[in-house]
Amino acid sequence: MTNQVNWGTRAPINPKRGFRIHLLVFLLVTPAIWLVWYLTDRTYPWPLWTTLAWAVGVLFHYLGVFVFKKSENR
Repeated sequence: MTNQVNWGTRAPINPKRGFRIHLLVFLLVTPAIWLVWYLTDRTYPWPLWTTLAWAVGVLFHYLGVFVFKKSENR
């Protein structure tokens, strides 16, 4: 039996599911980053930068999936 792989086709992607996964990972990892900061040197709140940058990424992902939807016929 031979397996033929058609590298030109794309797998079906569910954008809403991708956003939910992105949001879930953000919500799980961000407290872990802040915990590392809390248990180590608390002089400078460096997790603030990663939290804000990642939150902007999640916001743009939300806007791309739910607000600025692509046409289904493309």
